[in-house]
Amino acid sequence: MSNLFKAEHPFSLVAKYFDAVDPVYPMLQRDTFEHDYNQFWSHGPVERTNADASLVALIFVMLAMGTQFVDLPSLEEKEQTAEFYVSASHQALRMFSYLARPSMRSIQTMVLITYFLMNDNHASDAWAFAGILQRQAYALGLNRDPSIVTPNAHPLEMQQRRKVWQAVYIQDTFLSVIIKLPPTVTHTDVRIEDLVEIDDSSFEHGGSDTSFIRSMWNLAGIVQGTICTPRSLDHAICQNAAERARLVAHFQKIYKSLPLPFRTFNETAICELARRSRRLARQTLFLTSNYFHCLMLINADEHESMACDIKATLEAAHEAVNSFFLFHTIFDGEAGVWFHFQHRAFSEAMIIAELVKNKPPESNMDPLYMVAKTDILKMVGMLQVSSEQDVVARTRMGVLSNYL
Repeated sequence: MSNLFKAEHPFSLVAKYFDAVDPVYPMLQRDTFEHDYNQFWSHGPVERTNADASLVALIFVMLAMGTQFVDLPSLEEKEQTAEFYVSASHQALRMFSYLARPSMRSIQTMVLITYFLMNDNHASDAWAFAGILQRQAYALGLNRDPSIVTPNAHPLEMQQRRKVWQAVYIQDTFLSVIIKLPPTVTHTDVRIEDLVEIDDSSFEHGGSDTSFIRSMWNLAGIVQGTICTPRSLDHAICQNAAERARLVAHFQKIYKSLPLPFRTFNETAICELARRSRRLARQTLFLTSNYFHCLMLINADEHESMACDIKATLEAAHEAVNSFFLFHTIFDGEAGVWFHFQHRAFSEAMIIAELVKNKPPESNMDPLYMVAKTDILKMVGMLQVSSEQDVVARTRMGVLSNYL
């Protein structure tokens, strides 16, 4: 606990968390947290040492996440500071006996620790820790319909249970997409339609946290069964072109059902959206990246009975990687912190590069391939900027450069 008192600028780091992290993973009830947080700091040093350990754990991991998005004198200092905070968060969880008595706060903390580990280039650790998190979420009954298991709870409490469950569900689904391992969060009777607007102060310009959560939840619902499961078993996503056409149509139907701000995707519109609501712009770019990445995987799928749909793959890959470029431009490099965003963008660039390398000779002046080549050059340029300090960026730059 004494380490928390030594934390420099804890309030600014928590503010950075709500600015950079909360928009894309909105599972905390901010008013409730801020009330508990301010009450915590209003107590004297002795009283603070007796505070709820789960609250301390949540505060520490928020400091860790906030640190990942601020500028410090050196990358080494930034990594050490953030890792110190997340270690303290885990220690506080142990003091809380989180394995024996899961709670909403401990689950929220574990979701954030998992994202932190991914951002810190410890994907294997994140996957293992997420396994514990998922069992804890089941143990707490978050996978069950709150109206059944907690029928007397206040509507806001029921909504909070749904929000935390979807955070676990979405994290598991899209991490499974990236590392091609089986999804685990599969057994639930929580319904998307029950997540409704209840005093959602985030509503602005036609979008809200609730509509963003519902959109990601809808997308994860189809991705889990049609992409995660077959890829985890090295099976084809689709057996033939007709099946692929039906699946693409299903994805497109979901995309067209999204609230307007989340499907208004072009550079001018996104920049204008960011001017009016940076929160909504972050959400739109995250959702866009996930959607088009999955569409790219479907169209790139090939086996002896079905060829890759090159045109559709390049088009989807361009939209996906361009969302990374825009996020990087609008939000001053934040995209480089998010493991999901970086990894998706690199895999998109690799698929583009492979298709460009094997293009037919008569396609040199084809606008589709010219845009694709530009995407590769842009990705290499971005990686080059960070390659001096980032070993992963340097390796990826070398791999992509071989295609030029």
